[in-house]
Amino acid sequence: MSVELRHHHDVEEVRRTIVDIHLEVRLRDFGLVGDFYSATRFNDRLTGHSSVPGWEAVIAYDGDQPAGFAYCTPLGPTTRWWSSMTTPLPEGYTDEDGTRTLALNEIVVRRDWRGTGLAQRIHEELLKDRRERRVTLLVNPTPSDGKVQKIYEQWGYEPIGAQQPFPDSPVMTAMTRPLNKANRN
Repeated sequence: MSVELRHHHDVEEVRRTIVDIHLEVRLRDFGLVGDFYSATRFNDRLTGHSSVPGWEAVIAYDGDQPAGFAYCTPLGPTTRWWSSMTTPLPEGYTDEDGTRTLALNEIVVRRDWRGTGLAQRIHEELLKDRRERRVTLLVNPTPSDGKVQKIYEQWGYEPIGAQQPFPDSPVMTAMTRPLNKANRN
């Protein structure tokens, strides 16, 4: 598989690609419906995420076909990321300064490239040069009997609690892993 991984820092260059892949996979492939999964709501979340300094995306291309993407945002001092946790976290765990924690907001791979290891390649490419000390993500533990959460655990993530980021979103499992093994906090 000769897939090229391209970094992007300007959402407008790749917005349509990201939204199209998201809709194809979430709606068509997985049948996730409701306002939370709509194009408008996803596009609004993408706008919010990409407005944060340090936003970055990696898109995989197989020839001229986009095969998948991931994007991330560093958590700053005023982040709301931790505010919807339903599980208490240790004191200081949620203190952010823009360099401590990176939020992996989305990772999506199209059907023809699933099961090839592409998701992990995109993931590792996105994280490899980041300066933050840890990365966090949210995963819906319900679909596929928790298969996606198990994959993240294989990638080194550990569950830290539950979170419901929006009133109409599913309750998600919050997970973290270190980015640099020398900094494990």
